[in-house]
Amino acid sequence: MNPAEVVVRRIDKFQQRHVVVAFPFAVFQKFGNDQAGGKAALMAYYGLFSLFPLLLLFATILGFVLSGHPHLQAQLTNSALGNFPIIGAQLRSQTHSLRGSGAALAVGVFGTIYGVQGIGQAAENAMNTVWNVPLTDWPSFIMRRLRGFAILGLLGLATLLTTALADVAPVLVHGGASPIWSVAGSLLVNLGLSFVAFKVLTAAPLTWRDVAPGAVLATVFWEILQNLGGYYVHHTLQHATSVYGFFAIVIGLLSWLYLGAMLVLLAAEINVVLRYRLWPRSMTQPPFTAQDKATFVRLGMMEERRPEVKVAVSFTAEADRDPLQESADTVEPEPTGAPEAAEPNAAQPESAGAPESAEPNRAQPEPGEDRQANQPADARPLTG
Repeated sequence: MNPAEVVVRRIDKFQQRHVVVAFPFAVFQKFGNDQAGGKAALMAYYGLFSLFPLLLLFATILGFVLSGHPHLQAQLTNSALGNFPIIGAQLRSQTHSLRGSGAALAVGVFGTIYGVQGIGQAAENAMNTVWNVPLTDWPSFIMRRLRGFAILGLLGLATLLTTALADVAPVLVHGGASPIWSVAGSLLVNLGLSFVAFKVLTAAPLTWRDVAPGAVLATVFWEILQNLGGYYVHHTLQHATSVYGFFAIVIGLLSWLYLGAMLVLLAAEINVVLRYRLWPRSMTQPPFTAQDKATFVRLGMMEERRPEVKVAVSFTAEADRDPLQESADTVEPEPTGAPEAAEPNAAQPESAGAPESAEPNRAQPEPGEDRQANQPADARPLTG
């Protein structure tokens, strides 16, 4: 084993013994095991194609419900678009409600609702993969759609509540404390949305306690993305506009959606690692830790695609091999005189009295029979 590998393996031993390092490493390693980065890219892709139809649907519903209150319609729309830093202004100029005859409008609304289901399906797929839910336990076609509708409804409700809090806070609280109460209310709304979304999107039977850490972190991540994400998107657009022109807006929006999806799935991975205590993990495999094996078992069991199919996971002896320990054992010299001490009868046949004293009434044993019977007793003092 080369010196570089020895150093890496010793670092690995260190991180496994310290939770402050082992836990985040286990989270990122499981993130890679689940290919969550690809799931986040899929969520961003469907999110990009669902965003504008969803805004059209949102504006259409507001047009029916608040037909006599154009100021409130504009305020709610601006609140929804305010969640998209830098790009919100461009989206605002292109967002309008669907119009036409009753039948045409119904068809348009139905088609839009069906089209925005992509983001819900991608989010469900990602959450079930993160929790390693066996495919046999995934919801049916109809239930997946119903869960997607539930998430879309929650998003709309959260937008309405956030806007209402922004309007009510200045009335109830005067002075400089009004923005603080508005932000606090928005945090509570987003926290509730994260709790419900983490439970609804996952087919596994989870408790509120199971999803609590990730829901809190997802809310914090969202607030950070709202504030620092604007700088990220602006930086992306600044360098991309000169090359891609108008399409730089699409690049910036897609980058923002991908970053948000990554943070949400990272929060979900934290829930799974905490729930099943999947740390410490090994950096250099083999050897596998018990948590490595538990993770691979969960990944294997996830491939059960039919009730008639059962998946069993096993590990070879190679999984427990420790090259670092083998290297240390190879360097140690053998004890001098060990063969003579292990076989005293071969070196001094005339003093072979130990077997007779141990068994005085037994006849002289055959060569090899006595050595084989007494080898464990002779070997223990020498190795100890």
